[in-house]
Amino acid sequence: MGQENTKVKPFGWADKLGYMFGDFGNDFTFILSSSFMLKFYTDVMGIDGVVVGILMMISRFVDAVTDVTMGQIVDRSKPTKDGKFKPWIKRMCGPVAIASFLIYQSGFADMAYGFKVVWMVVTYLLWGSIFYTAINIPYGSMASAVSADPDHRTQLSTWRSIGATLAGLAIGVGTPMVAYVVVDGNTVMSGSRMTTIAGVFSVCAIICYVLCFKLVKERVPVPANTNKLQVGHLVKSLVTNRSLIGIIVAAILLLLAMLGMQGIAAYVFPNFYGSAAAQSVSSMAGSIGVLLICAPLASKLSAKFGKKEVSAVACFAGAVVYVICFILQPENPYVYVAFYALAYICLGFFNTVIWAMITDVIDDAEVKNGVREDGTIYSVYSFARKIGQALSSGLVGGLVSMVGYTQATAFDPDVTLNIFRISCIVPAVGLAAVALALAVLYPLGRNKVRANVAELQKRRENA
Repeated sequence: MGQENTKVKPFGWADKLGYMFGDFGNDFTFILSSSFMLKFYTDVMGIDGVVVGILMMISRFVDAVTDVTMGQIVDRSKPTKDGKFKPWIKRMCGPVAIASFLIYQSGFADMAYGFKVVWMVVTYLLWGSIFYTAINIPYGSMASAVSADPDHRTQLSTWRSIGATLAGLAIGVGTPMVAYVVVDGNTVMSGSRMTTIAGVFSVCAIICYVLCFKLVKERVPVPANTNKLQVGHLVKSLVTNRSLIGIIVAAILLLLAMLGMQGIAAYVFPNFYGSAAAQSVSSMAGSIGVLLICAPLASKLSAKFGKKEVSAVACFAGAVVYVICFILQPENPYVYVAFYALAYICLGFFNTVIWAMITDVIDDAEVKNGVREDGTIYSVYSFARKIGQALSSGLVGGLVSMVGYTQATAFDPDVTLNIFRISCIVPAVGLAAVALALAVLYPLGRNKVRANVAELQKRRENA
């Protein structure tokens, strides 16, 4: 492997903004799907929610194959004048945007039920398991080729998180304002408006991907992996990679805690506190807190103390916040909002630097194995996150059912009190488990990361 390419301009704001736009592009289709596809197909297209849910679960198994396959394709692809990873963004930005738009075709609402199911399955798998995978795996893997400096990578991770947060605000707040209309006194989703929104977001996604391609520069040459593919050896190297296992466990636990918080909020605010408005405020406060506190501080604190160390302490602090909330049981919904936002900021520190931690895992694997496998490692991590998302989707429903929540008992004092308790226990246990996983399982502290970077730099200079 050659040394870092010094002929291109130094790492700077263009790279950070470009990487931010890359995740913004991802989320124009990803958040739209995760937040509104189920509602669109049940309310507009008339498909049973169980059918949509089964599709989403099955697609995760398909991803087990396509994610790792794409990782291998990326690792074995030859660098071009634009780099090793960037060309995939240019190649796939059009297909992923078009496939996303095709999912939301309300003009087919009056077609036969079987046709609509087939259309949903084909377009969803094309979008998520094929084209989204083909652009997301190279995008996520690219960070390690932009700079060899771990502090630069942390900054890229921070700006990626900023892009995701801004996308969540824009899509999460903007879509409901446009997509819903009042018919006979009821608020319903407009199929034609959703089709238009999907089209607009697809165009926006392409624009963001192009900006990412234009602004980001790959400086660390990553040659094609020409070793013969040995599946058994590959699996063994992955399952014995302690740093990869540690970050995967921590990430899954983080998703369960974070998505559990967000899912239970839909019950604790309207049912226990009787305030749907407070739910909107909590989402806004958490996102703004991440932008104003985590984004500027995460990189600085990580450079000084280490990403693992900062993340573990912050997640433990988030667990303590919810333990206090559980004990105090605040009666005012906006006091609960304050606890929610504070805990969300705590987990936000880990969420902000987690993408940089993946590049540390890739470096660690190269030091041990002598082979650079950015795409493969990132794809395994990406699939693990999807498993976490799938698990979290059933967590909330299972827990609220466990405490006896039904349409008839939605406002029963005993049931709603138990929902409040769950809303504190789930994130408290989850965040404490994240901190424990980082402290015990994940081995890449600040000193180890810097030692790996120095070792790889030495190897590149001698290559």
